[in-house]
Amino acid sequence: MVAGFEAVIGLEIHVQLLTRSKMFCACRNEYGGAPNSRTCPVCLGLPGALPVLNREAVRMALALGLALEGRIRDRSTFYRKQYFYPDLPKGYQITQGPVAVVEGGTLSIPGDPEVRGAAGPVRVGIERAHLEEDAGKSSHELGEGQTHVDLNRAGVPLVEIVGAPDLRSAQEAYDYLKAVHRLVTFLGICDGNLEEGSFRCDANVSVRRTGDTAFGTRVEVKNLNSFRFVKLALDYELNRQAALVARGETFQQETRGWDADKGETRSQRSKEAAMDYRHFPEPDLPVLVITPEEVEAVRQGLPELPEARHARFLVEYGLTPYEAGMLLQDRGFGDYFEAVARACGSGKQAANWMLGEVSRALNDRGGALARLPLTPLQLAELVGLVEAGTINLNTAKETVFPALLAGEGGSAAIVAARGLAQVSDPEAIAALVREILAAHPGQLAQYRAGKESLLGFFVGQVMKAGKGRLNAQRINEALAQALAAQE
Repeated sequence: MVAGFEAVIGLEIHVQLLTRSKMFCACRNEYGGAPNSRTCPVCLGLPGALPVLNREAVRMALALGLALEGRIRDRSTFYRKQYFYPDLPKGYQITQGPVAVVEGGTLSIPGDPEVRGAAGPVRVGIERAHLEEDAGKSSHELGEGQTHVDLNRAGVPLVEIVGAPDLRSAQEAYDYLKAVHRLVTFLGICDGNLEEGSFRCDANVSVRRTGDTAFGTRVEVKNLNSFRFVKLALDYELNRQAALVARGETFQQETRGWDADKGETRSQRSKEAAMDYRHFPEPDLPVLVITPEEVEAVRQGLPELPEARHARFLVEYGLTPYEAGMLLQDRGFGDYFEAVARACGSGKQAANWMLGEVSRALNDRGGALARLPLTPLQLAELVGLVEAGTINLNTAKETVFPALLAGEGGSAAIVAARGLAQVSDPEAIAALVREILAAHPGQLAQYRAGKESLLGFFVGQVMKAGKGRLNAQRINEALAQALAAQE
């Protein structure tokens, strides 16, 4: 960003909840389907149709509020937010206001050292998290000059998480969005699919001169449907605003969209003020009352949260913060790791395999961990064979692991069937070492003359002669003894 300026960013994150039905009706809450096939008089806003609040959506909102350490309001209300757009069949959206079910709370992210120095983690404030219904989806067919409206998404339950303007760089916004994504998927309240729109965000962005306390003119940036685009769009917008202010130019509060093809934000419309929505209480829904017993029941059902699990991984498995963080990007991935670690008895080796071969296999196949034809026990068995010295690491990675993915059976069976077990017999290895040294007198003479790097050459030749099945430690021992004996 332009020197002498500070970023002020707050994200509004929309989280589609994984309920079976929509927020106020019994229509299926499921992505896809024939356009307008999952609708009813309630979500179409037909006269006389009355909404009924989804109890499971409330439970999920409570779980999120507790995880964020927010205040659960015992009484919150629903309002009508008026605006007219083709994908909003009622002409208004039912949302919460002015009191939300969750108010306050924080979430920890790594602070951006470029703007904060070596400050360490930063607690980002949460202003509120409120329940509301989603709108439908418009598809603009520019070539045909038409707009198609699919109302299957209309009425899908959402929690909107309104973050405080505590983020000071595009990198911090990226980290915060990642942290929220990880939290809601760990809680099991959202599938986190950005491509399908079940997890999406808008960013409120402004800049001010370093040292100022007043906020600058705020711009809302929309159409941020990937983590990468959030960072790119905010970097562009922050630089655009800072350059304008540096030149003494003013600009209006507005909504801008991210054009990924051109790598820039583009003006869409002037930003509405709160009065433009003409909020008023939803007459067809009563006050939402939450009892202490309901809150405690949800609290008891919370899973181990990401921050706590990260700290435990460091102590229990001896991992680095980076390793623990990578393993916990996805709850299922972390669960799989723990199953492997406990079965093989080595958290470090389990982490190496998960972040190495397993991650590469997932990237190559483009699939989810659940579809990988490899159980934690099968991987643990392979790790155990390497740790026991039955096979070496190269054989495990290059031969046994692909065979496991191909469904050839368990690791031990594959090793036995293919004759892959390491040779550890000292006499057999010593004899092979003597043969290699005798076959390369020139290299042996150079080694004797001080070219010690040739030791690796001899190791490689012995391994090659042993077809990769020799125990590497035994090779080094036998070589050391043979070379010492000839001096």
